[in-house]
Amino acid sequence: MASHYIWTLCFGLLMMLSGAMAAAPKKAVDVPFGRNYMPTWAFDHIKYYNGGSEIQLFLDNYTGTGFQSKGSYLFGHFSMNIKMVAGDSAGTVTAFYNSKDLGVKFPFNQPMKIYSSLWNADDWATRGGLEKTDWSKAPFVASYKGFHIDGCEASVQAKFCDTQGKRWWDQKEFQDLDSFQWRRLRWVRNKYTIYNYCTDRTRYPTVPPECKRDRDI
Repeated sequence: MASHYIWTLCFGLLMMLSGAMAAAPKKAVDVPFGRNYMPTWAFDHIKYYNGGSEIQLFLDNYTGTGFQSKGSYLFGHFSMNIKMVAGDSAGTVTAFYNSKDLGVKFPFNQPMKIYSSLWNADDWATRGGLEKTDWSKAPFVASYKGFHIDGCEASVQAKFCDTQGKRWWDQKEFQDLDSFQWRRLRWVRNKYTIYNYCTDRTRYPTVPPECKRDRDI
């Protein structure tokens, strides 16, 4: 498995409250996949390496695959190192997500899981479907490691986390990326972005609100 990972993604689903100073987020720890995540479909299209500390998702002309967090979270810090599909990967989609606010139709006070998947979307992802997936290059592979989670895990009945300003996620400085983090994100976008739905006016005549917030346009 290649040792260099293109992206290090750190996502925060944060509900910011004022309060006393608190400890910073825990330093990301390379825990095994099975500690925090589990496969969701096509189990035979996931391979495990180094005791589960690294995994690979495979996409062929039969199916892709995906996984989800074992726990549900109201908010927190979720980090993962992802190496995207290499070479001619037109039509493939590697996703890692969660979002809310600004009118985006997403639960606000409901525990949510973290999902990631590798699948084919050559009917729309490649210039509106003009370029099709070259299945002669299959299987397509996305690699993952670093399955750290530091968040507020809740039961399905939970509506909030009663941290009272004592945890890092209650602090204002974690509401957004700092200038250095934005520069790193901009570098990745400029160097590796092939398709950006935020600029796709054919599918989205109206700019999605999260695109304005995340400075994707």
